[in-house]
Amino acid sequence: MRIAVGLGKTDGQERLERQGISRRDFMKFCTAVAVTMGLGPSMASDVAAALTGKRASVVYLHCAECTGCSEALLRTYKPFIDTLILDTISLDYHETIMAAAGEAAEEALAKAIKNPDGYVAVVEGAIPMADGGKYGYVGGHTMYDLCKRVLPGAKAVITMGTCAAYGGVQAAKPNPTGAVGVNEAFADMGVKAINLPGCPPNPLNFVGTVVAFLQGREIRLDELGRPLMFFGKTVHELCERLPHFEAGEFAPSFDSEEARKGWCLYDLGCKGPSTYNNCPKVLFNDTNWPVRAGHPCIGCSEPGFWDEMTPFYKN
Repeated sequence: MRIAVGLGKTDGQERLERQGISRRDFMKFCTAVAVTMGLGPSMASDVAAALTGKRASVVYLHCAECTGCSEALLRTYKPFIDTLILDTISLDYHETIMAAAGEAAEEALAKAIKNPDGYVAVVEGAIPMADGGKYGYVGGHTMYDLCKRVLPGAKAVITMGTCAAYGGVQAAKPNPTGAVGVNEAFADMGVKAINLPGCPPNPLNFVGTVVAFLQGREIRLDELGRPLMFFGKTVHELCERLPHFEAGEFAPSFDSEEARKGWCLYDLGCKGPSTYNNCPKVLFNDTNWPVRAGHPCIGCSEPGFWDEMTPFYKN
């Protein structure tokens, strides 16, 4: 089945066809992205046009992290986002999945950042700053120096995950590596990254940000650099257990009958009231999210994640 967004097909549409992505699956995905962005289902065709137009060059850097954000991005529902993303953007450098290594990888990066059309930089992981950045190296360069080389020249910088946004678990006390988020590390160079925190962030939030950038759409941010279209409300406000909270119905334990009935998990440690994210609205893998699965929100998209959000559970 062919993908046809308009009267004619773009190179992007033809590439997706060759990968076996049907129009139905592609438009279903675009509808999900449009809804996530707060645009409504009717804007799916605009999202499709952005994803099948001229491919944006992307340089994806890995710093101090566990690669969980990339795993979340690459392991999602049909149409598989790895196929979709890799065929709608030009992922010119990604240390985890690129085939190149050694000098070939260095050459790929040098070529990408010289792209005459510019490039988008994505950072996954915190920036180790202590002792000259010696606690994190890639290809013989400190992570700090690598980002310093790439980020100031990017058309846009996106942080993927809480570690890149605010330091995350890497910055947990006593933080021996001096890990910080991208904006803290490179503010003096004029870098103003769009933060997509989460451990991991929902892949649809990443795709929605890329789409908004490709469309030239204004991306309104909160005071922590997060797009308001994804982080404008608390998890608590969107939670399906909110009626139980308002009724004073709180589960006394995880194995209680009340918990099985969907009562509020606030007394068990849920951080939903102080966490901004769209998890209840945009399900992971179009399937579920932690609280619906019976696990309290642990506040993973907040700058105080770990130090300020622990303990995660209350007895």
